[in-house]
Amino acid sequence: MGYRVAIIGATGAVGWELLRILEERDFPVDSLRLFASERSAGKSLCFRGETVRVETLREGAFKGIEIAFFSAGAPRSREFAPKAVQAGALVIDNSSAFRLDPEVPLVIPEINGESMRSHKGIIANPNCSSIILLMALAPLRSLTRIKRVIVSTYQAASGAGAQAMQELLDATRAYLQGEPFEPRVLPHPYAFNLFSHNSPVGSDGYNEEERKILLESRKILNEPELAISATCVRVPVLRAHSESIHVELEHRPPLAAIRAAYQAFAGVRLVDDRERNHFPMPIEATGRDEVLVGRLREDTALPNGLALFACGDQLRKGAALNAVQIAEIMVQSPP
Repeated sequence: MGYRVAIIGATGAVGWELLRILEERDFPVDSLRLFASERSAGKSLCFRGETVRVETLREGAFKGIEIAFFSAGAPRSREFAPKAVQAGALVIDNSSAFRLDPEVPLVIPEINGESMRSHKGIIANPNCSSIILLMALAPLRSLTRIKRVIVSTYQAASGAGAQAMQELLDATRAYLQGEPFEPRVLPHPYAFNLFSHNSPVGSDGYNEEERKILLESRKILNEPELAISATCVRVPVLRAHSESIHVELEHRPPLAAIRAAYQAFAGVRLVDDRERNHFPMPIEATGRDEVLVGRLREDTALPNGLALFACGDQLRKGAALNAVQIAEIMVQSPP
């Protein structure tokens, strides 16, 4: 049985990745419609060897659509996702529009997949940094309770979209050639530089990305009082986010048990070779479905603390792959 599928935001970085993953995983697509902004209308993308024309999103676009992947930003999702639901589609939304809505499940299938069963037409995909963090924490939660999390993220250009990725390439080329370069997409020079995440900073001093990690993690884990503090930084890496994570545990299991838990957890790959000084790197996480975790060690600053380092492909598990995994579960065992 195949499904009538739509991708909204098909020409963006996540949209491209959705196409690849649907094809790679042989998702049962009977028909596919692609939507993007007016400037992309008329373009064609390839899916399973066939050309699919990109359309402009408009009223009535969702007639007959059964699954709609949204990745065109929160304003588009707020405007059109309810219309897709009214037309009978299941919406899997990759924007921030519905993540904190108590009526909308916020889902990482390996962690809280059961929550999607309560959906009312929309299932939200978490923020990429939240997904990578919680995948890195999930094996620990199978051993003991987590009391506190301190995380610093090193976020790649991919998190800001295809234009930011291109800006990093252009800025680096100009820097190496000694030419001036004026940033257009990001607020600061990107080549050979890093800066606080380019999202609005609130009155409490935390930026929007840091707030997403806090609030989304609490919702996904169903722990509204969980203590989390995040510092999010944009770094000159093309693709795949990294995170330095310090966790206070209720009790600290032996390191051998912790390593075994990571090795057994689906969706995580342990990369922790002290002898060769080989640990997770974004260059090795790029293009991979798993979140890489390593640098496992006792945290000397926290009681029952553990320190670790994680890398994950922001466009795959951090976005498109997670969305497709949600769809796979829904079609394999509908409610």
